[in-house]
Amino acid sequence: MSGTLTIAGLGPGDEAQITPEVSAALAAATDIIGYAPYVSRVPPRAGLTLHPSDNRVELQRAGEALRLASEGRQVVVVSSGDPGVFAMASAVFEALEDAPQWHDLPIRVLPGVTAMLAAAARVGAPLGHDFCAINLSDNLKPWSLIEKRLRLAAEADFAIAMYNPRSASRPEGFARTLEILNDAGCGERIVIF
Repeated sequence: MSGTLTIAGLGPGDEAQITPEVSAALAAATDIIGYAPYVSRVPPRAGLTLHPSDNRVELQRAGEALRLASEGRQVVVVSSGDPGVFAMASAVFEALEDAPQWHDLPIRVLPGVTAMLAAAARVGAPLGHDFCAINLSDNLKPWSLIEKRLRLAAEADFAIAMYNPRSASRPEGFARTLEILNDAGCGERIVIF
């Protein structure tokens, strides 16, 4: 049996919001790879090996997933939400660019319910018109670029879904975000949930 690599979104946390397609992939997997809190959402079972890892090791995680799949394993890389939204799909394809030996591996990306979609559904229809999603983490881009994107999104009158508002390394980021949006005249329209 040839190996496969599936990149799957586990949704925003509620088990009911995991898609049937993702559930089927998890049931067929021999290996689950991902950030430890997401891997812990997959129940252990006979024949399944769980590979939890720390945050900020996305490329190593992706490389390990590709290696295991090349050995004939049925690998699922898990992310919360959707794997293509600030998650592991991009890391896997980035790792694949530098690994021509794995270009023939069957790889598929299974969508998941994002946090912005789940939250929007709870409050009505805030994303019913033009909107954008901005990641407030400065791990992969400078804070000055995040600020520019916030100002431009406010100027364009987009509804803005913000991901990763705070971390131990940047506790002031969200407060600065609110200042930028207030300065742009969005203060009375900010809804936090």
